[in-house]
Amino acid sequence: MKSLIQFLKKYRESSVSNPIFGKLIFLSLGIATTVWFLIRVIPKPQRAAYPCMQASAPVMSGFVIYLLTLTGTFKAFRLAQLNFKKARYFYFIAFLVVAFGGSIAFFVQNPENVFANSTPEWIITPNAPVGTSHGINPGRVVWVHNPKAANWNGSTGFWWDDKYNSQPETDKMMNRTLLSLTGEKSLAKAWKALFVSFNQTKKGNAEGYQPNQKIAVKINANNNSAQTNSNEINASPQMTLALLRTMIHDAGIPQKNISVFDASRFITDNIYDKCHAEFPEVIFVDNVGGNGRVKSTYVERAIPYSVDNGKLDQGLATCAVEADYLINVALLKGHVGQGVTLCGKNYYGVTSINSDWRKNAHDNFDQNREGKPKYMTFVDFLGHKDLGGKTMLFLIDGLYGAKLVNGIPAPKWQMAPFNNNWPSSLFASQDGVAIDAVGLDFIRSEWPDALDIKFSDQYLIEAAQANNPPSKAVYDPERDGSKLSSLGVMEHWNNAKDKKYSKNLGKKDGIELIQATIQ
Repeated sequence: MKSLIQFLKKYRESSVSNPIFGKLIFLSLGIATTVWFLIRVIPKPQRAAYPCMQASAPVMSGFVIYLLTLTGTFKAFRLAQLNFKKARYFYFIAFLVVAFGGSIAFFVQNPENVFANSTPEWIITPNAPVGTSHGINPGRVVWVHNPKAANWNGSTGFWWDDKYNSQPETDKMMNRTLLSLTGEKSLAKAWKALFVSFNQTKKGNAEGYQPNQKIAVKINANNNSAQTNSNEINASPQMTLALLRTMIHDAGIPQKNISVFDASRFITDNIYDKCHAEFPEVIFVDNVGGNGRVKSTYVERAIPYSVDNGKLDQGLATCAVEADYLINVALLKGHVGQGVTLCGKNYYGVTSINSDWRKNAHDNFDQNREGKPKYMTFVDFLGHKDLGGKTMLFLIDGLYGAKLVNGIPAPKWQMAPFNNNWPSSLFASQDGVAIDAVGLDFIRSEWPDALDIKFSDQYLIEAAQANNPPSKAVYDPERDGSKLSSLGVMEHWNNAKDKKYSKNLGKKDGIELIQATIQ
């Protein structure tokens, strides 16, 4: 796709300086894209939604229109001639006018003008970073892949059962991720570096974790309707336990100072039982409480939003507001409306919404369907002092991942290195924009026909430039008169095969994706 766009740009330049050469390229490219589009789309019509198909479709249509103008002109001249011979002068004049009009249109228009508008505005430009990167290693996103971690067969039993998921291999993923993110050689030093980096940035004080400080872990339990177990895609028990183990054993955080929560949903038995058995003093907070869980309470009007944001709830969970730090553990999956649900969306579960999603407002969650900049609620989430502003670590649990927002994990992933298996991955960053940019690239490359994936990067473009966003919205989620600065760095990789971002290509600014595979 990138090659096609670059070729079109070069074509437009060459056609100006060499019109004959330009017309030959025009005809060749038009024929090639038409044949390729038909071969790909006729056997499988849903491929028409693929980005590569949508990039070639305008080229094909431009060629067809250009060709129809030529053939239509010849046909009109022929019909004019036939009507003149039959003394049908009215029709002769009518077809002659059409023929002359077609001739003028054909000779006046240039192929380069046809192609000038043939590159869709939504086609994503790779390696064009915007915003300011954050972290010990600014803009770094770590991706650890461990094929041994997740091995559900896709149909039998619960996907999260220990028989299909290795806790030791998941622990390896978590530990390797933290070391790669910080560049430290021990987990204790890695956690200290994370706390020092956060406090230096937010408070101007390079201190580590202090006694009695509270830390809240926001998991994604969006698809739960009760505390009983289900087979829908939700936070992984193994990944949750792996995080708690290193927080307690390596970071030295007392169990009683840790809250694992999803204030809008339910902490299910598979997570609670596994984690509580090993760490009985860790606090679990959900929407209803009971059975060892604590019922969530809220601080009213804690997030008034930067604009009058419809009916969105303004309360925030008390456990988040009172915490000194947050850890955001999102899931790798798509979502109707927004295209994806990653770290930015995961904060919605901190607000005082109803456990029944049908009763909640979702104002300014969706991107503009034509790609026009607009105010996005997720930017307020990422920038609010008690949400993104308090988050010291962003994680995306990709043990399974999913194309849809709900249902069982499905389908298996085709892109390399997954090769018709589960992604078995964990992503981490100190930059909330960068990590979602990487997660989005994985999802849109694996499923370019996913629901509402078009323009799904708009909230990240806004967040990266929150101080001067394309929408010109004034982002001030607390309404205290202080505008947000850039919340992180946003860009897209070069392609799904190489997965290279700007810093991987030796550039000074942008995202750096660190890849590691545990064999």
